[in-house]
Amino acid sequence: MQTLQLGQGDLRVTPICLGTMTFGDQVDEPHSQAILDRAVERGINFLDTAEMYPVPPKAETFNRTETFIGRWLAARPGLREKIVLATKVAGPSRGMPWVREGQGLTPQDIVRSCEASLRRLQTDVIDLYQIHWPERTVPSFGEIYYDPQKERTQTPILEQLQALDGLVRQGKVRAIGLSNETPYGVHEFVRLAEQHGLARVATVQNPYALVSRGVDNGLDETMHRLGVSLLAYSPLAFGALTGKYDRGLDHPETPRNARLLLSERARTQRWGRPEALEAARRYNALAREHGLTPTRMALAWCYTNWRVASTIIGVSTLAQLDEDIDAFGTTLPPELLAAIDRIRWEMRDPAA
Repeated sequence: MQTLQLGQGDLRVTPICLGTMTFGDQVDEPHSQAILDRAVERGINFLDTAEMYPVPPKAETFNRTETFIGRWLAARPGLREKIVLATKVAGPSRGMPWVREGQGLTPQDIVRSCEASLRRLQTDVIDLYQIHWPERTVPSFGEIYYDPQKERTQTPILEQLQALDGLVRQGKVRAIGLSNETPYGVHEFVRLAEQHGLARVATVQNPYALVSRGVDNGLDETMHRLGVSLLAYSPLAFGALTGKYDRGLDHPETPRNARLLLSERARTQRWGRPEALEAARRYNALAREHGLTPTRMALAWCYTNWRVASTIIGVSTLAQLDEDIDAFGTTLPPELLAAIDRIRWEMRDPAA
């Protein structure tokens, strides 16, 4: 695969990124290593993880994914230099006290988390270090309205940015990014960076899938005009856009190890909503009408979308990895893209 530039920096990555949030829960360490090896063999140079992973988040598995990746890299001398490695500092705890106590995300929190990730990943530098979710109150993870009455921010964006800039200046981080962000957040991080001569965000990692196109509602213009790259996560909507839930979550033929059946939070927040599953069934049927698998159509839509720099795929088997990579290069005809937009016009973004 050819590589592309992230933001206005010097990181160059493949248009497919391997997400690793299944490693350490759904996927054990030997299978995680096999998936990582296959991804590299097939040309992927971009890996994304987080201190919070695996998902669903649990105190007993906290940090396990980074640990798996660190041991994988340590056992393969010379590979680290060929990999663009991204990880994330968790925001305020969101009911997960083992991640972080309190409401804020202090400079000290950011520095401590980065240094802990460096140790677990067994590396001297993190290529892309991202804030996993905003410290302030924002509509995300299935919420659609901003409520100023819920605002509990304790750490100004400038202080967060100064902490990230310090990590860049110390050589512990090469580039910085955001995740689950809004147009306001992206603008403010860029404005403050330019005003104070600080590190500029290169990327935003947000959900982007046929059933969740909130990026199209203004964030796309923000990122385009500011030169910030989109990393699209959950392009298959936790499996809903593969067709595996078309018969219903409780149907006996629905795989019992599917992500929506493992995570109550995912079911209730967005991906498992009845409206989201119904929209997914519509898109999946459309794919089949055009001679495509639902997976191929959903991924091709992301892979070829001008808004997306790199699409983050999450897998639990080698077969899923190969299927997702094999979808790259698929071009959707104009009439199919128009049909996709007609469904969106009717059903909007039920997994926003």
